[in-house]
Amino acid sequence: MLGAYLGPSFSNDEIQQFLKKKEASYIKLNDEQLFERIAEELAAGKVVGWLQGRMEFGPRALGARSILGDARNPRMQSVMNLKIKYRESFRPFAPSVLRGRVSEYFDLDTDSPYMLLVAPVLEKRRLSLKTDQQGLWGIDLLNVPRSDIPAVTHLDYSARIQTVHEDTNPRYYRLLKTFEAKTGCAVLVNTSFNVRGEPIVCTPEDAYRCFMRTEMDILVLENCVLNKAEQKPLVGDTDWKKEFELD
Repeated sequence: MLGAYLGPSFSNDEIQQFLKKKEASYIKLNDEQLFERIAEELAAGKVVGWLQGRMEFGPRALGARSILGDARNPRMQSVMNLKIKYRESFRPFAPSVLRGRVSEYFDLDTDSPYMLLVAPVLEKRRLSLKTDQQGLWGIDLLNVPRSDIPAVTHLDYSARIQTVHEDTNPRYYRLLKTFEAKTGCAVLVNTSFNVRGEPIVCTPEDAYRCFMRTEMDILVLENCVLNKAEQKPLVGDTDWKKEFELD
């Protein structure tokens, strides 16, 4: 396989027609503006819903239907779990990393494009427990940052890694490159674009509904960008927690 991006895609024209029908507030940016803007939002601690190109096939979100965050942010794991995924605050997320940078963060130097390989975070990036933290246990211990990319570092210093390749997902690759240029970090938190119990989103309508039902900050539908603070509430919405079986 040369990537898992085998599902449907949607043009900017189709997306704009949908957004106008919903009377959603949005801006359309060219590519240069888009990647600069979203890299800045991520660096500022915003949580971003990201729909680009053809949908992934398989068990993992791979940067086509993903929720993204800054892996350096020690609060990102808790925020994304409690405000976006609506699940326990300690549940871990996976990192997306530029293929050419993976060995600078993890004890791995091979392709892992489908987010299926687990490897330790490098020793030099780990954070030791301080004296006053060594007696902690349970949630308090889990909330202690384990590395300089704490949002994707498990309790045992491992991570389930996705290497991002320019030839299979050039737009996600470009976002990571732009984020790295701004921050010096080539890693983003990547989790599936859905809430707990819900299937991963497929269409712009799916993505918009998930965005509006959660505390996500920004939604990117190809070149169209929506800011949550500028949106009107959903009309006639139902409680998603009653629609999907909890895991």
